[in-house]
Amino acid sequence: MNKNDGLIVILGAPNDDAGQLSLMAQGRVTLGYRLHRERTWPLLLTGGFGNHFNRTAWPHARYLRQWLLAHGVPSDAILPFVLSRHTGEDASLARPLVEEAQARQLLVVTSDFHVARARFHFRTVFPEYDLDVAGAPYLPLCAPAEQARLVAHEAQRLAKLTQTVVNPCQV
Repeated sequence: MNKNDGLIVILGAPNDDAGQLSLMAQGRVTLGYRLHRERTWPLLLTGGFGNHFNRTAWPHARYLRQWLLAHGVPSDAILPFVLSRHTGEDASLARPLVEEAQARQLLVVTSDFHVARARFHFRTVFPEYDLDVAGAPYLPLCAPAEQARLVAHEAQRLAKLTQTVVNPCQV
């Protein structure tokens, strides 16, 4: 990869106990796939294990990889997995792999409601990179109560992160 090349990072989302991707995960991987086809940038997949998103014997990123391979993405276009448990780890654990790939541009793929927090984490870990965050539509698929819950959760998490960075003594 040349130094001016980019990398698409697809953030993990829930799968069920049989490894089936949730609608949220399907939206993210589908958008990442489309962007990969447009740009031909390599893909970096995140998601390890966690009670809130993957309780199977395989990392979540493996299920994303299976989906991409089934849709014709060559295996050499997919980098080693980021075995993360949450968005902060998505960014921090991705750093060595991004550096090894010599990417200078990052396109992070997440869900529409999660864009601001994903941008915050990746901008913190990759301040010198050309960074963009794309959000796959998920909120329109949710009932109004779930939309409100997701938006409120993200606002609360982002507010806490911002407070932590501004004044770490308050955490």
